[in-house]
Amino acid sequence: MAEELDKINEVFRLHQGKKETGRMVASEKSELSDKEKAAPIKVMDRLLIDETGQEAHNYTGDQESERDYHPVRQSHEYRSGCLGGVMYFVFVLCVSVILACLAWMAASDMLALNKDDFTSKVTLPMSIFSSETVDTFDDKGNKTGTERVTRADIDYVAEALKDAGLIQYKWLFEAFCRFSHADLKVRPGEYELQSSFDYRALVQNMRPGSGAALTIDVTFPEGFNMRQIFTRLEENNVSSFDELVSAAADYKFNYGFLEDTESGDASRLEGFLFPDTYQFYVGMQASSAINKFLQTFHYVWTADMQQLADNQGLSIREVVIIASMIEKEAANDIERGRIASVIYNRLKANMPLGLESTILYAHPEHEGAPTAEMIAEDSPYNTLNHTGLPPTPICNPGKASIMAALSPEETNYYYFTLDTDTGMHRFFTNFAEFEAFVATQDYGS
Repeated sequence: MAEELDKINEVFRLHQGKKETGRMVASEKSELSDKEKAAPIKVMDRLLIDETGQEAHNYTGDQESERDYHPVRQSHEYRSGCLGGVMYFVFVLCVSVILACLAWMAASDMLALNKDDFTSKVTLPMSIFSSETVDTFDDKGNKTGTERVTRADIDYVAEALKDAGLIQYKWLFEAFCRFSHADLKVRPGEYELQSSFDYRALVQNMRPGSGAALTIDVTFPEGFNMRQIFTRLEENNVSSFDELVSAAADYKFNYGFLEDTESGDASRLEGFLFPDTYQFYVGMQASSAINKFLQTFHYVWTADMQQLADNQGLSIREVVIIASMIEKEAANDIERGRIASVIYNRLKANMPLGLESTILYAHPEHEGAPTAEMIAEDSPYNTLNHTGLPPTPICNPGKASIMAALSPEETNYYYFTLDTDTGMHRFFTNFAEFEAFVATQDYGS
């Protein structure tokens, strides 16, 4: 067997080329016959096949054993590595499937995919909104001033939408709102929202002027002052009282009759909030709500009215102040022109107007007749002690009172008082007659 191994080594030496040629021993070369040198494959055959022609199983020269017939097995490390790779692949596959499902569910909710068609009403009350003053900056980052912004409680909004079945994942909608600054975009109000609205459409439709915003008709009678009008707007969820006052004071309304007024004082609009029935969006912007009143006054005040005011040497504001007093004092349309004549007669005579309605305007919380303290106080609205017109209108008059102020009756009356029996006013040319009649009346305290 050793001789055969030597021959195998010789065969391999034949294939090592020039690198091994110099190292071969001459005696080893002579041991191979010329025939064997020419047929190295046969040498290999003798190693693989024994003398009987059977396949050899032991090439070491040792005695064959049972181990020589056992199949070759893979190592434990190899099998463990394969199993680990398969498990990792399965894990990655499962995680990918789960993430894909979650992404699809999130996308379906965000984009309103595969939802049944229905409409839900969502109400955003004013109580979930808060206002704050923030700095404003130009494109270069320089501070330019401040502005008032209103933010919504997005947690409440998301909960309302989820309860209505319009969204499924509250946390996802809140994340979208933080990214898109939706808390500054949505406004108070009632909205009819479609299930087909995606997140962006929901935000866009939760503000006045959108197709989903509900409207409400609100009526304001003649003689309401600004405070009463703003209170009624708030009661009907049109806008908050504070926002309305802020807009009345600071917002720039482009009307000629407001040119001489100074911003910062809400009373500059008193008298010009024309009484009528208006349709508002629930939760609309305060300045837009106010503009409805001012726009109506703009159209009511005609060129003919302006000519009448010019003929009397009065400004629009002075006409409205007189009209507001007529509105608060007159019991009916018949009396308006006559009361206007009393006011003009007293103004010409430089007499105090002596109207309780002006005194009460300075005390909006008070009900009933003026108290002794109110009558005695030194106030520009106390026309018992001060001559001339009060500084502002005391209410918002209707067209009838405005026309009475522009075209008063011509009389010699300087006094009037209520006749409790008829509910109408009695007019007098002198104080003695006036005082005698008042003594017959019981006006209460």
